[in-house]
Amino acid sequence: MAERQEQAAPDAVLTRIGQVVMLHHGGDREEARSRLLDLWAEVGQEGDPAHRCTLAHYLADTQDDPSDELAWDLRALSAAEELAAGTEGPTALRTFYPVLHLNLATDYVKLGHPEAARTHLRRARTAAGALTDDSHGDGVRAALTRLEVRLGEEDLPGGEPWGPPRQRPT
Repeated sequence: MAERQEQAAPDAVLTRIGQVVMLHHGGDREEARSRLLDLWAEVGQEGDPAHRCTLAHYLADTQDDPSDELAWDLRALSAAEELAAGTEGPTALRTFYPVLHLNLATDYVKLGHPEAARTHLRRARTAAGALTDDSHGDGVRAALTRLEVRLGEEDLPGGEPWGPPRQRPT
């Protein structure tokens, strides 16, 4: 019975991350970065990979320097790969990989590394099949399309265009 309650209980760390993300979306980038860094220190380098992935993903969004943003996005991908090697990984991450690779592609564009950007764009495009048909999935597909056009990557694998952007990604 205690095990069931433990499984049903919300993840306190993810809840706290969500609260900080709302703070960031509300416009307080510096405070959000500070709180996310505090959570990162609390979780630690060896903490739960799902927590590290989520934290690093959102920490990247709070960075001013594109190199720092890239470093956090690489940490997010590394934690996701660690999680994928575990028992719950593939199911938990299918829809997150397109975003992780899209973010890395965008980072590499900002840093003037178009080939690295194209590599991650292709990985994002390949993983995009797992996206759901909702506003989040539509937003990610639209962002992929915009980046493909920017990089001159209009030739999509399988000849299936994503279609026109319908919504700005979150």
